[in-house]
Amino acid sequence: MKHNNTTHVLRGLAPDAARPLAVAGLVLILLLAACGGGATQAPVILATPADTAAQVVEATAVIPPTAAPTEAPPSPTAPPTVTAAPETTPTPEGGVVAFEPPAVEIDREATPAPFDDVPQPAYAESECSDKYPCNDDFEAWEARIGLPAGFAASVYAQIDGQPNVLTFGPDGLLYVGTMVGEILTVDESGNVALYVDGFIAPAGLAFQPGTARLYVGSRVTDQNEDGEAMVAVVEDGVVTPLITGLPCCYVAMHSANGIAFGADGFGYIAVGGRADHGEILSGPNIGQQDERDPFEASILRFSPDGTQVETYARGFRNAYDIAWDADGVLYATDNMPDFGPPEEFNRVEPGGEHGYPWFDCPVCFAPPDDVTIVPPIDTFVPHSAPTGVTAYLADAFPGYYNSLFVTLWSAFPEAQKIVWFGPGGEGRADFATGFAAPIDLTVGPDGALYVADWATGLIFRIAYTGA
Repeated sequence: MKHNNTTHVLRGLAPDAARPLAVAGLVLILLLAACGGGATQAPVILATPADTAAQVVEATAVIPPTAAPTEAPPSPTAPPTVTAAPETTPTPEGGVVAFEPPAVEIDREATPAPFDDVPQPAYAESECSDKYPCNDDFEAWEARIGLPAGFAASVYAQIDGQPNVLTFGPDGLLYVGTMVGEILTVDESGNVALYVDGFIAPAGLAFQPGTARLYVGSRVTDQNEDGEAMVAVVEDGVVTPLITGLPCCYVAMHSANGIAFGADGFGYIAVGGRADHGEILSGPNIGQQDERDPFEASILRFSPDGTQVETYARGFRNAYDIAWDADGVLYATDNMPDFGPPEEFNRVEPGGEHGYPWFDCPVCFAPPDDVTIVPPIDTFVPHSAPTGVTAYLADAFPGYYNSLFVTLWSAFPEAQKIVWFGPGGEGRADFATGFAAPIDLTVGPDGALYVADWATGLIFRIAYTGA
């Protein structure tokens, strides 16, 4: 996400845009810096112990490679035992195998309920804020959420601290990663429990399908320059670093972010850029274009055992989340530089260059003549901070199968809401409004949409009632 370097620390928040009280203590640490051709040879990263930088070697294949995974060097900290990824044969163009739709009866020809231009509610003063209800006033928050006809929002749970990311586990529990480094679980009654802690602002959570292995994207070294991120595996509450030495960390959320497993059995993770717009941050060459780390500002593809990591697509300044649709297409949100380019919603092209570090802004850099930029499929107003994205692959919302939902996190105008896109990104409308800072969302086993509000700690459940 994005921040303003000269005025205030919480990207998207003007000094007079008062947050609910839960935000106040962490404003200074969440600079969720959201601003922000052709196929190249993909480097391969070998899994390393947690205290060792990752090794980068050159692959011989075009993204994604078809070669067998390179054997990891001996390590005193062995990765956890995991099920090997199924053998797949990528297409010559570098695509992935098709996603198998869920085995349920779905009326895919149904017409979605009309949106009727769901309005953003007016700010409402309370004893806690001049703009929002008190965090514990659940009824006021439920009444504040605007939705299309036939939908209703309820508070599912509330957590202490700011939630960054959501996913459901095979046990039916909702797993929540928080700014303070905890991963919490929430049961169907809204009871919150600590699952594991010790992370630094985890922003990616995904279970490997068919297992209880939770993959986490997080920081390791939390510093603006020379930071480090990782992918770790949590199983039975035990954390095992899997891939270390990933580039990090421009401000708070340029790190190892959203994780999603593809139909090929591999994991995919979004890794942010190390600067606002690709510039050197300090020293005699400050402001000049920096050399990109092989895995910086990219979406990476990794084997579940961590022995193979490759660049799947490049040029994402801060892709906060990624999601696969029913057609095997990968989508990513992306946040643009602080200097005002529109925020992006991208259809990820394997091997493609999606923009970073080349932007249209007063201090940005022009792309080389031999680089073709893959354009976004849609944009949002500058500083609106698109964060979470999920594909709706359930059957509880009539006519919504294979739709896409995106959260806009910022308090800037035209944000604080969920935006709906039709299948393939065709069609767009405001779906849910009235939040303080919706940062992530996921579809539950019941087919409802679960939304985390970073500012209040509230987890909302959006269900279709037909009423």
